[in-house]
Amino acid sequence: MSHGLEGTFLVVADTPEARQTLRNICNAYERAVARRFGRAVLFEGTELGAFLAFRLQIKHGTAVSIQRTVTVDESRDRYRRAYEAAAAFEARDHESTPYPKFATGTDHPMPAEMDEREVTTDGTTDGDETDDHRLTPTD
Repeated sequence: MSHGLEGTFLVVADTPEARQTLRNICNAYERAVARRFGRAVLFEGTELGAFLAFRLQIKHGTAVSIQRTVTVDESRDRYRRAYEAAAAFEARDHESTPYPKFATGTDHPMPAEMDEREVTTDGTTDGDETDDHRLTPTD
């Protein structure tokens, strides 16, 4: 059913009990699983995927977090600095040059600067919104 990972439900289980339930659900509903990562799973972006994600969260409460995935479009303004820095770094003359040394004296941001800038949905750097949003039963 998966057409990429757009719209899938990322479910992370933080306790042994929640992880066991996650494993059991994944084994019982393989068709609803887009990818498995141990304590995390991507359920298909279907009503069944949502049902399974909510079932885990209802059973295990805050030990289970759910996010909805979106595709990252690197050409969007909010990603431009990071994308251009990554592209330039991968095209560097010497593969052994670490990024901080590469970025020194250029217009590319330093790691500490990038670490302090949050990427938001509107392209600004001051808000706390991200491309992923907290999934609630009303979404």
